Amino acid sequence: MSRSTAAKAAMLVGLTALIAPSAAFAQEEPPPTLDSLASGLETVVGEGNLTWILVGTVLVFFMQAGFAFLEIGFSRGKNVGTGIAKILVNFSFVAIAWWAVGFAIAFGGDGTIAGDKGFLFGFGDEMGGLAASFGDTATGGTAAFFIFQFMFAAVSLAIVWGTTLERIKFAAYPIFAIVFGALIYPLIAHWGFGGGLFAEIGDGVQDFAGSSVVHLTGATAALAAVLLLGPRKGKYGPDGKPRAIPGHNMALFGLGVLILWLGWFGFNGASTLGTADGRFAEVFVVTNLGAAAGVIGAMIAIYMTSKTLDVGMIGNGAIAGLVGITAPSGYVEFWAAPIIGLVAGILVVYSVLLIDKKIDDPVGALSAHGVAGIWGTLACGIFTSPRLAEYVGVGNEGLVYGGGIGQLGTQAAAVALTFAAVFALSYATFLAIKLTIGLRVDDDAEEAGLDISDHGMYGYPEQFIPAPELVGYGAAPTAATMAGSPATATSKEVTA
Repeated sequence: MSRSTAAKAAMLVGLTALIAPSAAFAQEEPPPTLDSLASGLETVVGEGNLTWILVGTVLVFFMQAGFAFLEIGFSRGKNVGTGIAKILVNFSFVAIAWWAVGFAIAFGGDGTIAGDKGFLFGFGDEMGGLAASFGDTATGGTAAFFIFQFMFAAVSLAIVWGTTLERIKFAAYPIFAIVFGALIYPLIAHWGFGGGLFAEIGDGVQDFAGSSVVHLTGATAALAAVLLLGPRKGKYGPDGKPRAIPGHNMALFGLGVLILWLGWFGFNGASTLGTADGRFAEVFVVTNLGAAAGVIGAMIAIYMTSKTLDVGMIGNGAIAGLVGITAPSGYVEFWAAPIIGLVAGILVVYSVLLIDKKIDDPVGALSAHGVAGIWGTLACGIFTSPRLAEYVGVGNEGLVYGGGIGQLGTQAAAVALTFAAVFALSYATFLAIKLTIGLRVDDDAEEAGLDISDHGMYGYPEQFIPAPELVGYGAAPTAATMAGSPATATSKEVTA
């Protein structure tokens, strides 16, 4: 036998010695049972659901960037920096309020008005209500549900501030964010999402992802704020007629709309709270059809009204279509989504024009989120299909399927209760702020812009600071600045 052949034989013997005990051990293991296979499958399904909820969480979080771009685009250049600070501060304060108090009120029990478990939510907490169905915190299920639902609270709060641009005191943001995240939004979320009051009206209110719970809530709080705040300087002339105050960047506005559109796939799609039956794919399709029809409806309405294709109105048509389809997204068939979105797009145009006559709402939030939110909630009572009402297990089919007006009345009751509760609590909170620290900046600060008056810097420094003075901001000195030229006027002299 050659040396190489002997070496191969030795290796074979060695491998056989290693494998044989393992094979024998494997043979001693009992075959899998049906119960063990079912348990393994349940684990895989649970992990898939958990992953989908967290993907949806990330998409809904990205909507904060959409709100930032949308509001900055509609602001004047002297107020762009404060928009970023506002988003960051509000998101942070509402996050703490939701963790400490809000989540418990929204999902910590089965009470009609509010939950009572899970305050200062932590590892291993026993939860009640809908949150209990996601299992022990140790598995990550309840934690995923917690963070996903928080993103809805943050979106609702972001809606509030669109009406207050360019004139509200920065201190009002954290104060209201705490009250909103700890009490106002959680109450409505408990009623609509947590098995509370809305489940006891008729056969249950249909609001799949929050046309009322999220969007009408935010818009109603915004209405309370703007009524106490008043319009921007120069918005209304001596004759009382409104003047346009154009935003400084429609490109940023458009980018914000597209980001919000993207985020809405998580907003509506992940509200299935799982991947069973592929239902989230149907919700994606319905969401997209509603948004697209909203754009078309707004485009038609604004052209018929003004013979122009106003960029802001078209963008708000997309937002209105998305808001309108939010409640019905889990309840309507594909064919109904374009109708709902089209009506929302038309409504937003005429609502903006009507509201603008008396109330200064720079971004159209009262219309895009409030009026469209009402329409979306009511639309369930008209278009909900029998198949999906049975699948979700809430309420009945809509009018077009012969369901009568019962479900429509239930939806209307939810709208009325949401508006009444949110407006009363929000108005009281903003009134308290106004009577103590004040709600509105003074005239000089508003004239100068909130970037420089609140933050001590300009969002666009080269737009407001003369070139010679930019030396201190890193620009290279010029011959004029070296020679002490009269060109080195102060920023105050130039901007005056």
